[in-house]
Amino acid sequence: MKRILKVLVIFVVIGTGAVEAFAADVTLFVTRHGKTMFNTVQRVQGWADTPLTPAGMEVAEKLGRGLQTVPFIAVWSSDAGRARQTAQLVMHEWKTPLPLNELTGLREVGFGLYEGDLDKNMWDAAARQVSFASATALMKAFAEGKIHIDRMIDAIRQAEASGTSSLEGIKSTGMAESYQQVAKRMVESLTQIAQQARQKGGGNVLVVTHGMAITALLQALGDTSLNQPLHNASVTLLRYTDSGEFVIESINDMRYVERGL
Repeated sequence: MKRILKVLVIFVVIGTGAVEAFAADVTLFVTRHGKTMFNTVQRVQGWADTPLTPAGMEVAEKLGRGLQTVPFIAVWSSDAGRARQTAQLVMHEWKTPLPLNELTGLREVGFGLYEGDLDKNMWDAAARQVSFASATALMKAFAEGKIHIDRMIDAIRQAEASGTSSLEGIKSTGMAESYQQVAKRMVESLTQIAQQARQKGGGNVLVVTHGMAITALLQALGDTSLNQPLHNASVTLLRYTDSGEFVIESINDMRYVERGL
């Protein structure tokens, strides 16, 4: 009987006004920042920050042009300069830019002593923590779906706790984050953003954040299909429903950049 009543309620809601029923839905355009100097020279960049390269600025501008027809009600970024700069360049292509809001909870993973070190040094050390011979072997396993972002982030944290070869004698400060720390703050941040948008009646929100942080968020939402690094300026589309749940609509989508060519 309860099941029948539920169906009847849904029918009544849809039949009497589908627009009102879904008006509070929020769509989050979760974007990775443009390419940076450290991305280019393959150095670790979590809470550390470097500016966008010319290519990074160009792809942000393309994304902005590709999003021109989307009516946004708010724009958010992490407090990292590369995310802020990306958001500003995206909005520079719009007729009516919006105020930029920042949240520390949208930061990239914190890598502790590895910040600024060569990517290879960090990933080789992390690989050993999970019984892989090298960073290459670890990334191959990731691409094949044999290991996911949770174990990879935790492996970096475990390796960092022992110090790094490039900083011999300098001990960990405990600032390398665990997967759970990253996933928790990302889910909380996106929920906060979505709920604020819902209070305005729902709509589209641009969120500029970071590659591994987005990947951790996706796993926290139940999706482990991503098996490659996110493209710079790619869009991962999330819908926040009236019931307070996130629905993943697309991942690592470059069509908005392509529209802005």
